[in-house]
Amino acid sequence: MDEIELPNPEELKEKRDDRFSKRVALVTAIYAVFLAIASLGGSHAMKGLLVSSQEASNQWAYYQSKAIREHTYKIQGQVLQVRLMEIKDSMKPEIVEKYESTIKMFSEEQERFNKEKQDIELKAREQSELREKNGKKDPYFEYAEVLLQISIVLASVAIISHSYPVFYASICAATAGIFMVINGFFLFVNIPFLD
Repeated sequence: MDEIELPNPEELKEKRDDRFSKRVALVTAIYAVFLAIASLGGSHAMKGLLVSSQEASNQWAYYQSKAIREHTYKIQGQVLQVRLMEIKDSMKPEIVEKYESTIKMFSEEQERFNKEKQDIELKAREQSELREKNGKKDPYFEYAEVLLQISIVLASVAIISHSYPVFYASICAATAGIFMVINGFFLFVNIPFLD
């Protein structure tokens, strides 16, 4: 009868450990993918924050210039109305007509600037809201990056030490990080200390 060779316990342990290392390495690669997504999301949120801040600032400055012009025409029209009331009786009809047409033109300009100002205000508010939204997203991506980096370090330690508890700790950190990434994009949950 042929002899059956029993496997060496050391070889079995080495194969088992190698399989564990391969699995942990694969999971670590997945962590790295989510880390890249978190980094990209954070970068996008920060760029959106900067662009919308600048655009909101530009729109509010434009709004103020329209408001100043509106008030200038309003004041000029009121001054002319008072002046006309004071000296109307001593003026020729064509001069009175000129005053009245100028007052009407000032009033029309005032209304035009008021309408333009309202349109600009809507755009400025939209940009301000976008700035706020991007500002809320950014911290989630930052914390996601930290948690995912920690999970990668823990997974690396798990490979070196062949420790399941350390590997499970990396899974917990990665799960929290992945949640933060998803929440960063969609803002499903509002975490108070991040606002």
